[in-house]
Amino acid sequence: MRAPRDWWRRLFHPGFYTPADRLHLALAPGQVEFVVKALRLRRGQALLDLCCGPGRHAVLLARRGLRVTGLDFSRPYLAEARARARRLGVAARFVRGDMRAIPFREEFDAAINLFTSFGYFPKASEDLAVLRGLRRALRPGGLLLMEMMHRPWLLRHFKARDWTPLEDGWLLEERRLRAGGRRVVTRWVRVYPDGRSVERRLDLALYDRAALSALLRRAGLAPLRFWGGFSGEALRPESQRLMVLARKPAQIC
Repeated sequence: MRAPRDWWRRLFHPGFYTPADRLHLALAPGQVEFVVKALRLRRGQALLDLCCGPGRHAVLLARRGLRVTGLDFSRPYLAEARARARRLGVAARFVRGDMRAIPFREEFDAAINLFTSFGYFPKASEDLAVLRGLRRALRPGGLLLMEMMHRPWLLRHFKARDWTPLEDGWLLEERRLRAGGRRVVTRWVRVYPDGRSVERRLDLALYDRAALSALLRRAGLAPLRFWGGFSGEALRPESQRLMVLARKPAQIC
C-alpha cells in the first residue's frame, strides 16, 4: 500500500474530509481555552494558525481579540473559514500557502499547529523547513504550540483496520507501518449513505518527544514543555496525543 507523494492536495476537501463536523466544533472552545493559557495570549497579540483548515480554532481565537492569520493550502477550507468568521462577525485573515514556504517574517507573537497538521512530507528536511518557517514567522521570544498523534501510543495500540461511524456514512481505515515504525501509511475509504465510496491514501511521519525535540532544536526553536493532550495532563508513553510548547530565542546566533 502506497500513498501519492502529494496526497495532502486531494485529502483536505470538505467533500471528503472535514475537521469541522459537530464533534470537532463542540471540542474547539475547550481546546482554545488551553491554547490561550499555554501561550499566555493577550488581546491584540498576533497569532498564526498554521494549517488552519476551516478555521474552527482561528475564528474563536479572533473572537478573543487576537489578530489571527490562518494559513492553509486548501481553497475550500479557507472559504469555509472566511464564511465562519463572517457569521460570527470577527475579523481574521486567511491566506493560502504551502507550509514549507511560510511567507511571513517576525510578524507573530505566537503560532499554533494543531490536530496532526505536521509530518505530511516524505523527507525529514521538509518537516524541518516547516519549523524553520515558523521560527522566521515568530518575533524574537515568540511561542509555538504544536499538537499531533503520539508515536508510542500508535505503536502500542496499532490496528491494521477499523471502521468509524460519521455523520454522513462510514470511514474505513487500513494502516501499514513503515520506516521502522516512524511512518504510517493509511488507506481511507469514505462510504456515503447512498452507497458511493471515495478512497484516499496518506503517508504520515510519526513523532515522539525525543524526535520532535531534536527537530525543533535543529530549526532554532527551544522545546519548553510537553503535554499529553488539551486537558493538560503530563506526556506519558500511553498518551494518545503529543503536545509541545517551544520558544524562538530572543536572539539566534
